[in-house]
Amino acid sequence: MKKFLFALMIIIVGCSQLFPQEETLLNGEITNGGFGGPVIKFTRVNNQFGVLVGGQGGWIINHTFVLGGGGYGLANNVDANITINGLKQLINFGYGGVELHYICNSDSLVHFTVSTLIGAGAISYRPRDVLDWDWDTSTKTFFVFEPTIRAILNITTFFRIGAGLSYRLIGGAKMDNIHDSDLSGPSIELVLKFGKF
Repeated sequence: MKKFLFALMIIIVGCSQLFPQEETLLNGEITNGGFGGPVIKFTRVNNQFGVLVGGQGGWIINHTFVLGGGGYGLANNVDANITINGLKQLINFGYGGVELHYICNSDSLVHFTVSTLIGAGAISYRPRDVLDWDWDTSTKTFFVFEPTIRAILNITTFFRIGAGLSYRLIGGAKMDNIHDSDLSGPSIELVLKFGKF
């Protein structure tokens, strides 16, 4: 038992000599900030022009990392190319989730961010040309992964405008004649950011 404790003591002392200082992702004083704002995305949904409207926000760490979230929904009419009970259907489509950003040179007049959204969404149908209805349609949920790259312009110390490109990957959204590939695709986006950067 004494030999075991002695060997354990040597291992502990040896490890403390090998790794004398703790290494962390963030060192020293940590600065905090935050932002929020609207986002509009132009894309294709079910092989038709689609406009997604939503918002994003997050906690900014050391002017470099963002931990936040966002949500987006289809704002225009997109045909589902299906008829139910004699009524042509439109698509309801939306998604949201956690957003992680990396900001490159935040203080530069023009700088870039790389981000990704990981989350979930839902799709359903609604009848076209029916303003008030009590319609029982099934809703399908799906997984979404959306990487994005943006160019950001600093307007003031608390307001920024960005334009970006993203690619939306959808999984598990099978619904009658609509599949993952009908909802996946590239987007061009415009974002307004208000906050402490």
